[in-house]
Amino acid sequence: MLKRLLLDRQTQVRFIKFFVVGGTGYTVNVLSFTLIKGFLGPNWAFSAAFVISTTTHYSLNRFWALKSTRLDTGRQFLEYLGTVVISYLISLGSFSLFRTFLTLGLAQALSIPPSTVVVFFILNFWVFKHHVHLQPTTPLSKE
Repeated sequence: MLKRLLLDRQTQVRFIKFFVVGGTGYTVNVLSFTLIKGFLGPNWAFSAAFVISTTTHYSLNRFWALKSTRLDTGRQFLEYLGTVVISYLISLGSFSLFRTFLTLGLAQALSIPPSTVVVFFILNFWVFKHHVHLQPTTPLSKE
């Protein structure tokens, strides 16, 4: 079933759009971090850049990349915030680990990919889920 969902054309298009949104969010994150790190310590700058890029990420996903058929947008937003917490914890943990032996810029760059895969699956198949139209099966005839 999961293999069929991943190969579904609509899921592939959504993943490409999600990837574009991720690249945009990453660019916003790097630019924000670069501008803020001179005023705040690395962890605070990382956190502020995370909030700015997450706002960009949510907006682009909600209204473009992962348009959803769900009508319960309030609950959907809360689920997105839960996903943000998961993403933040994965990213900050990765950043803290990589920062011990890499430069700040490289640590920041490498902290994003680990959460990307997890976040795509959560957003695509739960928060901004879409209806996948699988081929209907025909019952066996009783002839």
